[in-house]
Amino acid sequence: MARLLVVHHSPTDTVRSLSDAVVAGTGDDAIEGVDVVVREALDARADDVLTADGYLLGTPANFGYMSGALKHFFDTIFLEAGGALADDGAAGGVQGGRKPYGLWVHGRYDTAGAVRSVQSIVQALGWQQSAPVLEILGDVGGQERAAAYELGGTIAALLSE
Repeated sequence: MARLLVVHHSPTDTVRSLSDAVVAGTGDDAIEGVDVVVREALDARADDVLTADGYLLGTPANFGYMSGALKHFFDTIFLEAGGALADDGAAGGVQGGRKPYGLWVHGRYDTAGAVRSVQSIVQALGWQQSAPVLEILGDVGGQERAAAYELGGTIAALLSE
């Protein structure tokens, strides 16, 4: 059975509603054969990453960057999970397959810096972006939750048997 790891930092009701919708989407009735593991960013470990076949990542945009909790996750797992950097600090040559990932980011005014920061790290981990980034500004309503549900379902379906 494939394993999908969902790592998120959801400190507000708004971000939590998106995270809940993403997780709900991973469990859509049409998807079979995927074990979904959900971890708060501060609780996720390298073993979670190493045993996963795909990833979903969620964060608020904080001061033009991903949340400190998601950054801590990456700092904690990076080398053990196979991250590689070139001598100039750019993403290095990662060996092995390219596991799929999806990303959702919520911000009040801007999400670009947060998206860029996550993408630069996952590139160095050798993961493959497998769905458009879900960037949401401002209030979250039904349309945004539906898009989050679809993101979760899309990545889970890629791993489905």
